Amino acid sequence: MENGLQKKYGLLTAIAMVVGIVIGSGVFFKAEKVLTATGGDLPLGILAWGIGGLIMIVCAYVFATMATRYEKVNGIVDYAEVTLGSKYGYFVGWFMAAIYYPTLTSVLAWVSARYTCVLLGWNIVGGEAMAISGFFLIASYAMNSLSPKLAGKFQVSTTVIKIIPLALMAVVGTIVGLNNGILIKNFTSGVIADATSNNPLFTAVVATAFAYEGWIIATSINAELKNAKKNLPLALTFGTLFVALIYILYYTGLAGAVENSVMMKGGEAGAKLAFSKVFSNIGGTVLFVFVVISCLGTLNGLMMGCTRGFYSLAARDMGPEPEVLKCIDKNTNMPTNSSILGVLLCGVWLLYFYGANLTKPWFGPFSFDSSELPIVTLYAMYIPIFIMMMIKEKSLSTFKRLFMPAIAILACIFMVIAACYSHGQAVIYYLIIFGVIMAIGMMMINSKKK
Repeated sequence: MENGLQKKYGLLTAIAMVVGIVIGSGVFFKAEKVLTATGGDLPLGILAWGIGGLIMIVCAYVFATMATRYEKVNGIVDYAEVTLGSKYGYFVGWFMAAIYYPTLTSVLAWVSARYTCVLLGWNIVGGEAMAISGFFLIASYAMNSLSPKLAGKFQVSTTVIKIIPLALMAVVGTIVGLNNGILIKNFTSGVIADATSNNPLFTAVVATAFAYEGWIIATSINAELKNAKKNLPLALTFGTLFVALIYILYYTGLAGAVENSVMMKGGEAGAKLAFSKVFSNIGGTVLFVFVVISCLGTLNGLMMGCTRGFYSLAARDMGPEPEVLKCIDKNTNMPTNSSILGVLLCGVWLLYFYGANLTKPWFGPFSFDSSELPIVTLYAMYIPIFIMMMIKEKSLSTFKRLFMPAIAILACIFMVIAACYSHGQAVIYYLIIFGVIMAIGMMMINSKKK
């Protein structure tokens, strides 16, 4: 069937979409982790943000090149299918639906709740935070399922709001920090506390992966982009460059607002303190409201993917009960059954995330960081796709066919090695759970053809 999507987006719109999709809660959530991982070593933290950004830019460029070769293909599952066949496409799709989307969506609900608690002066580790997490999860699901148009408008409006606190802290925080000497002190003080890892740089880079995640979704607009062969690589390259730059500048601005030791001790409250110091109590509170809205915007975007995860498998007549999961509601034009299964898994992963991060974790050695390891797993899944691109795309120039994919493969391998050093034995227990979930998925690959 011919794709009926019209060419309606120009280069600037495409860049704005990339920026809007990637920028979200991660930079607020992980800035403190990068700082504590490096023991307060600011230059090392900035290097980590730079390496994480470079990995994103290189991988985004290779996928953009691939998108121009398969102009009617949308999203990572389709790229996996085109390069390695339907089974690998299903393998990636099942991972996205059962692990990737629900783990990240549940973490985003939790992050949004914690920042809301900071704003209200409530306990960020108590029952209040979990209750609000559950509410945000259900509210986001309800908005996406009952009114997809409203969810779309919310997504667009939060894109602008996301950039305001980042840009203001980047500029004003840096200027204030240079005037009061805090920025220079933070830059030159070196390590001020014990790093939380034996490999602080690796731990910090893996932490930035959460903040940079989301760019792969931007490849799905290529069929609607004017002059996509030229504009999509440009949009992804400039968009990801802008994101990396604003993240590094925001991180520097934070260092101009408060001393590293205060930021490390304060956690989420440290970010609010930084905004209040630079913009006064009222201005800081207003900007912190923007931070919460930014987090909710990212949660909404991930919930959009979560509600459609199992539908994308069912639409191929693959996976569990395709006839049930590909049903579309005639009023909302939403895959309702797929949405219900998606939010159920979000609830399961939210419960897991809470239990795994307690002082005495519920799951013993099986307690791992579900905000980072699924992202690194996706980087590992890119490697076979890049290899097949190097083999198949013989009409491309050497730079696009061999050099850039080779650099992207090395970047993905670096991410995997960094995760192993950063998370240690937890990676093994994560892989056991990952293996069980993926085995269940592969047993259901053709449930319709039983």
